[in-house]
Amino acid sequence: MSDAFSTRWVGVDWGTSRLRAWAMTADGAVLARSASNSGMGGLSRSDFEPALLALIGPWLADNKNIPVVCCGMVGSRQGWVEAPYRVAPTFPIAAGQLTYVEAQDQRISIHIIPGIAQHEPADVMRGEETQIAGLLAGDPDFSGVVCLPGTHTKWVRIKDKKICMFSTYLTGELFSLLAEKSVLRHSVGAGGWDGQAFRDALESSIAEPEKVAEHLFSIRAQSLISDLSRMEARARLSGLLIGLELGGSKAYWDGRNVAVLGTDALAHIYHEALKLQGATCTGYDVEAMTLAGLRSAASQLLNAPYALEAARDG
Repeated sequence: MSDAFSTRWVGVDWGTSRLRAWAMTADGAVLARSASNSGMGGLSRSDFEPALLALIGPWLADNKNIPVVCCGMVGSRQGWVEAPYRVAPTFPIAAGQLTYVEAQDQRISIHIIPGIAQHEPADVMRGEETQIAGLLAGDPDFSGVVCLPGTHTKWVRIKDKKICMFSTYLTGELFSLLAEKSVLRHSVGAGGWDGQAFRDALESSIAEPEKVAEHLFSIRAQSLISDLSRMEARARLSGLLIGLELGGSKAYWDGRNVAVLGTDALAHIYHEALKLQGATCTGYDVEAMTLAGLRSAASQLLNAPYALEAARDG
């Protein structure tokens, strides 16, 4: 449990469905962590401050103003305050570019890390820029490709410490829609895994992407006439969709060492898929990268008072 008088700043990762926070010391050590289901997607604009205070209230002292550095969907158009996108190519986090939010509670000072936009082809990110900043904080000379698996998986090219270009794939959301809302819901299981079925579907999808729609319905047909298991169906669906993504993103990963930000089951699936295609992967813990990125942003507020004023005035 954090001592309110020891907390120097608070880091927040505010997604669509989850809110996570960390009480931090001045040198960036974690004093305490907490989380809730108060994601951006379920909040009105007036709900954000109460939801945050319900989570971090025990870390605050009555006679002290604490900087709160936030990343993620909290800065979206539907969030607390829209933090205008910065445009690629750009550094993941730039000095003086945090968006200040006026809080009613005088114990907190809110600052949101802006997302990044790309005009051609059109794309956006919010939250991933902070994780990439964390990667670069630990490896300033990193130059290459970052994969961030998730509902909307991102492929990002990094050069000279800048996000040069990126592509987002709707793969995770498509998987959920097909598995839960389409006719395949009668065939696809909620859990389990068949590695060989995944590999076969992945290779099929990469080799013949024009046949993926046909192969998708085949999952349903085989479950009706050939006793295809729900576990195998799930793995095949995943393989077909990730195969489409790898085919489309080949210019990012082909012949490269890819930094995969994630250590969960989905990240391991991407590791396997990339390995099957001859790519080399290095895994990184997402929470560690998020915290390192939040530390980079917080350093502006703790060590550069002019950066703090610029953020408030901007």
